[in-house]
Amino acid sequence: MKTTAAILRQAPGKWEIAELDLDEPRQGEVLVRLVASGLCHSDDHAATGDMPMGTYPACGGHEGAGVVERVGPHTPGLEIGDHVVFSFLPGCGRCRWCATGKQNLCDAGAHVLQGDRISEPGTFRMHLDGQPVAQLCGVSTFSQYTVASVLSTVKIPKEIPLDKACLVGCGVGTGWGSAVNAGGVVPGDTVVVMGIGGVGINAVQGAKHAGASHVIAVDPLAFKRDKAKEFGATESFGSMDEATDAARHYTNGQGADVAVVTVGITTGEHVAQAFSAIRKAGTVVVTGASAEVGIPVPLIELAMMQKRIQGAVFGASNPSYDILKWLRLYQEGALKLDELITRTYTLDEVNQGFDDMHAGVNLRGVILHQ
Repeated sequence: MKTTAAILRQAPGKWEIAELDLDEPRQGEVLVRLVASGLCHSDDHAATGDMPMGTYPACGGHEGAGVVERVGPHTPGLEIGDHVVFSFLPGCGRCRWCATGKQNLCDAGAHVLQGDRISEPGTFRMHLDGQPVAQLCGVSTFSQYTVASVLSTVKIPKEIPLDKACLVGCGVGTGWGSAVNAGGVVPGDTVVVMGIGGVGINAVQGAKHAGASHVIAVDPLAFKRDKAKEFGATESFGSMDEATDAARHYTNGQGADVAVVTVGITTGEHVAQAFSAIRKAGTVVVTGASAEVGIPVPLIELAMMQKRIQGAVFGASNPSYDILKWLRLYQEGALKLDELITRTYTLDEVNQGFDDMHAGVNLRGVILHQ
């Protein structure tokens, strides 16, 4: 069948709207009609080349939700009409990582930037004029229709609006989990969140939900600092120097218990600033990414003060469980989703959406498929 999608022909590059040929779903796959897709900084990393795809052209989007239209043969678990959220990290349920409760590290995730089939490496579901088109994270939510592995889908209750549900497929879980899972925030903690975009704002939500007594948001933009307070920040500052002083003030000079780095393009200097802000045996969670190498931290301070620098992918979450948990919290009023969406776009406005992200005027932009 045909589908209209946003693709990259190369990186660096701009998103182009193209008509693609889409395969029928095979065993273990489903055809999904997309309803909504979030605009995440990771998609922009693919466009800039900071996170290059293994194959071009490539169809973008990894944070989406939709309705199952067809189910591949001999594929139990999903039916036509089911509502699903895509997990940008597949979960096989059998590898070492899935079996030990670290589904976000599933071995099947090795394919997320190659864009080919998990079950048949080197084969592709999308084509442009006979040429293979890679699927970002194996899902490609910047397409009106997509075929994906069932390992990348989570069935959700039909009463949850899909334009809100799509957000838990990446941004919400990555931020929330960075504070709660990777950071291990507990009641009474002092937490610094550095960078209040679509991920950082959810780290604020997570820290608040976990019971932190002080959630200190850091961002140079007043708009984002104000929004952080709406989502649970107790204080907000434009610089890490101010935030560090505040954290020490609230902890008798010790420093923050946890600092979460969610800057869109994270540098070693960002991590070093967070490292300076935490107490002895404190934790820096590095969630933002870039191709930069090196973190300028004093090794004697790392060792003698027993500080920890912790990476986090998808907030160290288990998608097949946590996605449903976050949606339940949304239904119960404990998690804000509606308020995250600053503006919606049509598919052909995808480049405008990323321009707005760079301009700092959105918490989250969402594409509504028509």
